[in-house]
Amino acid sequence: MKLHYQQHGTGTPLVILHGLFGTLENWGSQIKTLSEHFQVIAVDIRNHGRSPHSDTMNYPAMVEDIIELLDELELDSVDLMGHSMGGKVAMQLALTYPARIQKLIVVDISPVTYPHHHKDVLKGLFSIDLQQVKSRTEADKQLSTYISEPGVRAFLLKNLYRNDDKQFQWRMNLPVLSKAYSNISEAPSGTPFTGNTLFIKGIESDYIQAEHRDSILALFPQATYKLIQGAGHWPHAEKPVVFTKLLLNFLRA
Repeated sequence: MKLHYQQHGTGTPLVILHGLFGTLENWGSQIKTLSEHFQVIAVDIRNHGRSPHSDTMNYPAMVEDIIELLDELELDSVDLMGHSMGGKVAMQLALTYPARIQKLIVVDISPVTYPHHHKDVLKGLFSIDLQQVKSRTEADKQLSTYISEPGVRAFLLKNLYRNDDKQFQWRMNLPVLSKAYSNISEAPSGTPFTGNTLFIKGIESDYIQAEHRDSILALFPQATYKLIQGAGHWPHAEKPVVFTKLLLNFLRA
């Protein structure tokens, strides 16, 4: 699958993968900063953003998409960073194709199977009547019945766009993401990746737990950990200066 991506800067290639319901645009400020130091390749994962849609949505398929992109760009090995679902794609890629990864950064996700915790999000997204909604404000009002946090609603509604008929549509493949949710929740697996690996956790997020430590070290024995105070599940957006400093320290070591 030919993924949509953006390429900025020069130097060591750094591939960035967004999370569930996200797009490469979620990394805008980090892309701008990091492209001063690296060749940044930000990717829209299949069924997200401007990348193609497919009925297949699992980690082996998502990994093969990234490998196809690396081959197209003639990149033998890269530094790879993924957030949330993108972090699981990054982990699975490192476990499957370790020679393609120099350094691995996993942002606020563990290599474990998570319970379904997006039921309200999915109900809210499906509740929006795209045939009738006339503005993002109206869509936000409909979504607020299911999701109280304005920031989360704003993140989700970035997926809305107007087609050629000025009709609102989702860029993401919402039906497939809902149907394949159990696949997205699954843990990565494979031969342990022995390369340098950094896990970054927002201290207020519950995605990485103390009890996940054994699972992390079993697959990533060289893993180190950094916590970002005052940040939740999106530490790269919530504490961008601190996040960039941690990242540069790791990648330049």
